[in-house]
Amino acid sequence: MSLIDDRDVPPPRTADTATEERRRPAAGPRVSWASSQPFIRRVRRSATAGSGLSWREQQTAYQWSTMARDLLLCLSIPTALLFVMHGVSLLQLGWGASIGLLFVVMVGVERGYERANLGDGPLEFQAVLRAGVLTAATLALFAVGFDAEVPRTVVFGALPLMMGALAGARHLNRRGLHRRRSGGEAMRRTLVVGDVAAIDRLVADLRAAPQHGYQIAGLCVPALAVPGPEVGVPVLGSLSDIPQVVVDGDFDVVIVAGSDLTGQALRRLSWALERTGASLVVAPGLVEVFGPRVMLEPTAGLSLIHVRRAESRGPRVTLKRMFDLGSAVGALVVLTPVLLVVAVVVRVTSPGPALFHQTRVGKGGRTFTMLKFRSMVVDAEAQQAGLRLDNQADGPLFKLDDDPRVTRVGRFLRKHSIDELPQLLNVLRGEMALVGPRPPLPHEVAQYGDSVGRRLLVKPGLTGLWQISGRTDLPWKEAVKLDLRYVENWSIALDLMIMWKTVNVVVSGRGGR
Repeated sequence: MSLIDDRDVPPPRTADTATEERRRPAAGPRVSWASSQPFIRRVRRSATAGSGLSWREQQTAYQWSTMARDLLLCLSIPTALLFVMHGVSLLQLGWGASIGLLFVVMVGVERGYERANLGDGPLEFQAVLRAGVLTAATLALFAVGFDAEVPRTVVFGALPLMMGALAGARHLNRRGLHRRRSGGEAMRRTLVVGDVAAIDRLVADLRAAPQHGYQIAGLCVPALAVPGPEVGVPVLGSLSDIPQVVVDGDFDVVIVAGSDLTGQALRRLSWALERTGASLVVAPGLVEVFGPRVMLEPTAGLSLIHVRRAESRGPRVTLKRMFDLGSAVGALVVLTPVLLVVAVVVRVTSPGPALFHQTRVGKGGRTFTMLKFRSMVVDAEAQQAGLRLDNQADGPLFKLDDDPRVTRVGRFLRKHSIDELPQLLNVLRGEMALVGPRPPLPHEVAQYGDSVGRRLLVKPGLTGLWQISGRTDLPWKEAVKLDLRYVENWSIALDLMIMWKTVNVVVSGRGGR
């Protein structure tokens, strides 16, 4: 049975050497997608580059090491805390072990140990957060149902510690995995299939983000008679060859891009790939839209992708405002001594006020006065016109690696983003958020196109994806792309992840000028 109609079937093979090379003869007879005969793996790839283990073996090891580490942390943290607070006894040991095991079980219930969720994306961190809430709820129900006295030390002390420890350990483990992937290790051998234009875009995006673990090793296109994509990856066959190419090339993942494989053909491909052991991934072409805005909706036997509108008001926005307000108040209370010291140092080391006031554009195009510690000489804005020819930034931005207007103290403040701390007052006033797009200047907004203008759908942030991805080292287009990605997909969980990563960026001073 043919999987695609006659128009998609490649032409009969000829003596044309270029076509022969691109077809890459299989190691044995090709098997139909619809056949019940199993595909035989004739070429065994024993390991990924730089490692003695295949990707599947490394994935299994990563999964089990995560479970073992979580179990160790969840058993030791509540037990140690109970011993410290209530003394060493079998009762405290029993409580500590039981609660630790319960927490690990809840992480599993929330799919925190599924291979697809480990090492990439926010789902494993969300699983830890939800597991903490479920564990607390289960303990409360147990206390009420059995009239038992659950140690408050566990609920108010151990649970937050376990959640923080598991999230931190997973973050460190993920960073190690991403470093290995940047060196070409622990990669999933990937076959990309679809039309030429879609393959071009997909390969470029995946190559720019090796931390996701896709090593593009082959392509399959609709017809071999048409020139393939110029992406430096061999074309191994046509769409009808996909399952056998997967087997012969020992691929881990098949990514379908474009519209050449849809409906019944895509369904049969998924059946065929089940016999090869490879995973099927479909790239729907929804650029920069993911997470809570995308929902798979089964309707009339179809899988419809429902894309919710980007939220700029509603309950989630109110919750974000409450979170920003509480965090800003807490940060100001803790950092007040630091702010006073910095203000004095700025005043003493250079003439002028400690704070710099500048007009920026906020949500909905409304302007506000943004506060910063002054890091330049007083007439810095007047001097900018004379430095315009030396501008090293693209787009409407202006930056210089060795800006003569920056003071000695200001250089340190900018490198570690200390000059941004007064913006906590802007957060209190509701003009900014803790996390959001970079607050633009009015002349920058005047140059925005329709798509860039979507940055103004949410409040600008004290930090954001731009802050953790390179800061001033980013080209204009990349900064815009990151801001739009945040606008389209923001969530409290994403905010927490960005704030976590911001600490490392600020301490290291990477990308600060």
